[in-house]
Order: sequence, then structure tokens, then C-alpha cells
Amino acid sequence: MRRTVFNEDHEAFRETIRAFIEAEVVPVYDEWFAAGQAPRDFYYKLGELGIFGINVPEEFGGAGLDSHKFEAVLYEETARAGVAFGGSGVHVLLALPYIKMLATDEQKKRFLPKFVSGEEMWAIAMTEPGTGSDLAGMKSTAKLSEDGTHYVLNGAKTFITGGVHADRMIVCARTSAPTAEDRRYGISLFAVDTKAEGYSVGRKLDKLGLKTSDTAELAFVDVKVPVEDLLGEENKGFYYLGHNLASERWGIAFGAYAQAKAAVRFAKQYVQDRTVFGKTVASFQNTKFELAACQAEVDAAEAVADRATEALDAGELTPAEAASAKLFCTEVAHRVIDRCLQLHGGYGFMNEYPIARLYADNRVNRIYGGTSEIMKSIIAKDMGL
Repeated sequence: MRRTVFNEDHEAFRETIRAFIEAEVVPVYDEWFAAGQAPRDFYYKLGELGIFGINVPEEFGGAGLDSHKFEAVLYEETARAGVAFGGSGVHVLLALPYIKMLATDEQKKRFLPKFVSGEEMWAIAMTEPGTGSDLAGMKSTAKLSEDGTHYVLNGAKTFITGGVHADRMIVCARTSAPTAEDRRYGISLFAVDTKAEGYSVGRKLDKLGLKTSDTAELAFVDVKVPVEDLLGEENKGFYYLGHNLASERWGIAFGAYAQAKAAVRFAKQYVQDRTVFGKTVASFQNTKFELAACQAEVDAAEAVADRATEALDAGELTPAEAASAKLFCTEVAHRVIDRCLQLHGGYGFMNEYPIARLYADNRVNRIYGGTSEIMKSIIAKDMGL
């Protein structure tokens, strides 16, 4: 079926991104994989290319657009090439919506020009050891100083994507105790300078997949955060987090669909080239049936992902719809990528083949941004169950 989600501008952007990936990423990607992260200077290249400024207002150096479709193209093209742009995804998909929604004019003037250029990379620190998806259970605290000039931040975070290279970290911390009626009350958001005294990056976590994405543990010991770096109002952080979770889950859903589509491409190419028993693997009926079944699932996931994209751009994507898209697309990707790896035989288990890396990268999609079980709970609640 003909897709209608992209127009000529998106396709021109696709050509630019595909050429950039071939020239700047593919030749060095094995080095990034071995190092466990993309180099910091790569993000300056993304800034120069305009990747970080697509949805930033023109007055702050951006393109002034208000659409996630260019991000969708990025998902498709990086998956197609079997690469990733390090931990830069959280910079745009996760951090930017909070800046646009919560930052004052003064904050935007300070933050956004450097955000667009890549001079300041952003990430967000929500998850804590022992709390997982239960964000209301966070223990990190930010207490206002007696003179009212700054907050004193203490606590720890884990699984923080982009945590090694981040120059600014949106930190979620308690400024007030939860109430008996609402345990979500009392959380606030801060744009913390990662060079501040008492802020430290712990282990760079050794993950199963997403090897080029820097993921870290963070610790805060009496970190002074100027009151000017509070994002939004005190104690309303949980509401803000919930407001932006739909776009985060859209990103995971669309990325998972793109990975499934890429897996079919990798498997098709492999079985057409690989010969066993005097015949190509593609000539066997089982191969044809397996790839046909995978293609049908990818077609369905594409329709769900595209529909969610249109809804998100229109400001109509509900939390339940985002959860449904994430659940469906990530489960489809799980099945499709596994079957495509099987068609590679033993070579599918080798990291030199993109399908192996894709298999490992994909696994986290059913965990982060809210587990599949959490997605089911959200959907069930929306159903009145």
C-alpha cells in the first residue's frame, strides 16, 4: 500500500540522512561499537546537519517546524543501515519537549542555541535503583536553601541514556513529600549542569544491546542547582512526565517498527546470497513462507506506527493509544527480528552481521519507556477494566 505519512520534504531529508550515514557513520561504526559509545564530536556534526534544530523555534537557531515525521525518517534510515546515532536520541525525543513546554523565555535563550548546535547535549534522569517504572517512588531530593537562591540535590539515578556525554541533565527529584491522597505529588524537574560540584557519573553500564549509546549511573551529593534552573513549577513534575510519555512511547514504537522492517531487508539479502545444498536459501519454501509472514507483520506495524505519527503531530495521541502502539510494534519487532535471525543460521549469532546487533538492540524496547506489562495496564484501564 502507498504510504501517505511522508511528503517531498521528508523524502529529500531521507536522501540527505542516507548519504550522511554512508559517509560519516558506516565507515567508523565498528569502532563506536567496540568503544561502547559514539565520540562526543559526532554530535557537533549532527548539530551542523540541523538534526537537533528541526523542532526548535527559528529565533533560537532552529528550523521552527512542529512535526515528528523527520524523526521518523531518522528511525527508518538508521535502522536500514544497521547503525545508531549514539545516545543523541534522548536529546531530541525526550529532553526537547520539556524545554519547549516548561522553560521560561530566559531559559530558552540560555539553553536552546547550544542545544541546536550540539554544544550542550541533554538527557533526562528519571529511573532510580530499586524503583524501575514506579516513578512516584523516587527518593532523590532537592531542598531549597535557606536564602532561596538554590536547591541542594542529593540522590542517585540509573539506566540514564546519554548520561556520559550529557552537558545538561533534566533531573527528577522530590521537593516535597508525597501526600496521603497522592503519592505522585512533590516531584520537580531541574536542568542540572553536569559540571556542577557534587554531580558525578558512575559506571558506564555494559548493556546487552545499544552498544553505541552511552548509558550510565549518576550520583548527586549536595549539588547546588540555581533556582533559575527549575523547569516548570515545583511539585508538578509527575504531571509533566506523564504529559510527554506519549511522545516517548511513540518514538519507541516507531523505532521498533523500523527495526523490524530493516530485519526483513537484511534477511532477504542474506538468503538470496547464501547457498546451501546447491540452492540459495531463498529458494526453499520455508524461507519464502517465513519472510512472507514477517513482511505481513511489518506491514501491520507500519500502519500502526504511521497512524500514531499522524495523531502525535496533530496533538491527538492519547496515552492509551501511545501505549497500544508501543505494545504492538515492539512485540511485532521481537517476533520478526527473531525469525529473521534464524534465517541467517549461525551467522545470525555473529556481531559482524547487522541482524545480530539488531536482535540485541531491539530487546530493550519492551522494557524502557514503560514495560509491555505497564502498557497493557494502561490499555486495560482505558478500556474500563
